[in-house]
Amino acid sequence: MQAAVNAEHPEPRVIRRAVDALERDGVIAYPTDTAYALGCDLASRKGFEKLCALRGLDKKHLFTFLCPDLGDIAKYAVVENQHYRVLRRFLPGPYVFVLQATREIPKIAQSKRQTVGIRVPGHAVPIAIARELGRPLITATAIDEDGDPMVDSAEVDQRYAGLALVLDGGDVQKVQTSVVDLTTEPATVIRAGVGDVSEFSDD
Repeated sequence: MQAAVNAEHPEPRVIRRAVDALERDGVIAYPTDTAYALGCDLASRKGFEKLCALRGLDKKHLFTFLCPDLGDIAKYAVVENQHYRVLRRFLPGPYVFVLQATREIPKIAQSKRQTVGIRVPGHAVPIAIARELGRPLITATAIDEDGDPMVDSAEVDQRYAGLALVLDGGDVQKVQTSVVDLTTEPATVIRAGVGDVSEFSDD
């Protein structure tokens, strides 16, 4: 099921519809500043299990938490002063930063290393959803059969049967986020995506 949404000024009624679906243990799809993504409510075990099944993810996978702003991050990740300076400079934006998880992270979504990926995208739609929900989304990129990020909402809806809602925000980029691990010294670039990682790389 699809619903159109304004990518720059998301309609409150559409955002509320998305949040209602999340609160009913659903998985939804939405545009981001990279590709389309799938997400569930952080507080929903059923939603998390559905997300893993849809994307074929092992529960040992390092999951990403989509937060509405920097103020929310410290509840779920250990943010030292040097980390905060990095986050403040690069977020919102097309990055995932890996940090040590706090005890607020549900056990089902914790990695063996007790780390978590933090994401604050530069796109109004997922920000509005997380803000209205009042807590982060557990999120994963929507990928096609070849493992490439998906940019067409209709194709996302067709590929991932069982989604509670697909928000059609129009065109997005066929790119992935850059992933940087801030728990190492120096920081480690796990994936070089669209976000500039030259500051974290020796190359």
